Amino acid sequence: MNKIIVRRDQKASPINAHPILQRVYANRGIQSSHELERDLEHLLPYYTLLGINKAVEYLANAICKQQNILIVGDFDADGATSSALAVRALKSFGAKQVNYLVPNRFDFGYGLTPELVHAAKEFAPNLIVTVDNGISNHAGVACAQELGIQVIITDHHLAAETLPSADAIVNPNQPYDTFPSKCIAGVGVIFYVMLALRRHLNDQNWFVEQEIPAPNMSRLLDLVALGTVADVVSLDHNNRIMVHQGLRRIRAGQCIAGISALLKIANRNQANLVAADLGFAVAPRLNAAGRLDDMSLGIECLLCDDFNQALEMANVLNQLNDERRVIEQEMQTQALSVLKSLPLEKKYLPRGICLFDENWHQGVIGILAARVKDRYHRPVIAFAPSTNDYELKGSARSISGLHIRDVLAEIAIRYPDLITKFGGHAMAAGLTIPKADFERFANAFDEIVSSKLSEDALNQTLFSDGELSKEELGLDIAEILREAGPWGQMFPEPLFDGVFQIIDQHLVGGKHLKMNLLKDGNIIEAIAFNIDLNRWPNYRCQAVSIAYRLDINEFRGNKKLQLIVEYLIEA
Repeated sequence: MNKIIVRRDQKASPINAHPILQRVYANRGIQSSHELERDLEHLLPYYTLLGINKAVEYLANAICKQQNILIVGDFDADGATSSALAVRALKSFGAKQVNYLVPNRFDFGYGLTPELVHAAKEFAPNLIVTVDNGISNHAGVACAQELGIQVIITDHHLAAETLPSADAIVNPNQPYDTFPSKCIAGVGVIFYVMLALRRHLNDQNWFVEQEIPAPNMSRLLDLVALGTVADVVSLDHNNRIMVHQGLRRIRAGQCIAGISALLKIANRNQANLVAADLGFAVAPRLNAAGRLDDMSLGIECLLCDDFNQALEMANVLNQLNDERRVIEQEMQTQALSVLKSLPLEKKYLPRGICLFDENWHQGVIGILAARVKDRYHRPVIAFAPSTNDYELKGSARSISGLHIRDVLAEIAIRYPDLITKFGGHAMAAGLTIPKADFERFANAFDEIVSSKLSEDALNQTLFSDGELSKEELGLDIAEILREAGPWGQMFPEPLFDGVFQIIDQHLVGGKHLKMNLLKDGNIIEAIAFNIDLNRWPNYRCQAVSIAYRLDINEFRGNKKLQLIVEYLIEA
């Protein structure tokens, strides 16, 4: 896999901003200052979500009658934040009987399955509300309704050709929905439902009659920010508003105890938090519960209002994350060994890669697929044994230009017996296949991926915002860029490129390359993470061409410019 640095057009956006930002914004398609507004008043209105009024009707009725409401979540960070947000919001509205249930991935699998519905009977729910799941759970919804339980689905995953027979469905990706933000995360969907419910209850004088202070919904935006960033959804304008507002609350110390505890365990400065900190420091620790144990621990951490108790739970989550890293590293080593054993590896490497090992852990195959995808820049599906002897669970990750769920849908049409079930997004998906058909599936996957991806598409392209001048390569520009976010999926953090002289280089942490670089008389610190140890350090190399991001390294109150190197090659 080759990496190519392509400089974007060096045009300027018509908005009034620093020249660097004008260039950066233009490269991201920003044409008006309205697209950069981050105040809550610019959020899309909730009433454009199809089915939201019906969902509110059922929820309001359940609250007014003090019925038992059960939140059914998912076992990832989006599902955990969605579950915690729903429980917190409903309790603040005066609901007294609110519980949550998250399927253990090893016992029940994903979503509202019939098995999970039967397990839910111990809560005696009158109403089940799914968060971040449900749109493909036809059998589970039918099972609940047969038991006399009403079901509201809130989800953001792509819908199948038919929808479950739920009492209400709120999902911007269901047919005929006109809500403009199709990339909203599951936590964003349930936040919108709670916004609408609060308005309805307020209009009905519910809070006055119950002598309850009308809740401030912005207090939930720390959870929305965390879940949105963790799920790696596209940061369109609407998502950027919610993430920005959530980050503001966290920086100001106005977030829930669980997020503060996770940040402390991760050794992140809460006052200077950026979106990437949520994605790379908080989310993995939260996800570790669902990957290796039970996401209930993560949700309890997010529901806890006592910092010391939350810190104890965050410490356990951190230990689970350390364990996850060890398992993942072992699996990655095995996977790369298999790939390297192929003859003339790069020439014969499949365009669509499928990997399986009997000893792999279900909870870590998603991360494994992502790591292999990043290394070889090809779509990857990693499989692990299911809880039965005849099926495999798979987790898929894709590259830009290939919609992975559509690929799975095409396989299901061409080869109806190959996939038991599947679901997901453009860049990530999950599936179950018969164990005996792994080789057939791998061939079918490679066949369809090969028909959709050219050889050029397998070269990873790094899009640069250009070269920075001596005056621009400074701490002040780094601070301007940091505050101009949030940056993330489809609204990437600014990336620049240039040639630098190497003053010195050495390894830190056994796999990261620390350098002092010289350009235009200035010496600048730089670090490249997880470098190829067969190539670096290279003490014969005197100059490098790099693609880099500007970062601020803070130590004991002192700030210093640091370059985060995404790619380097001898100049």
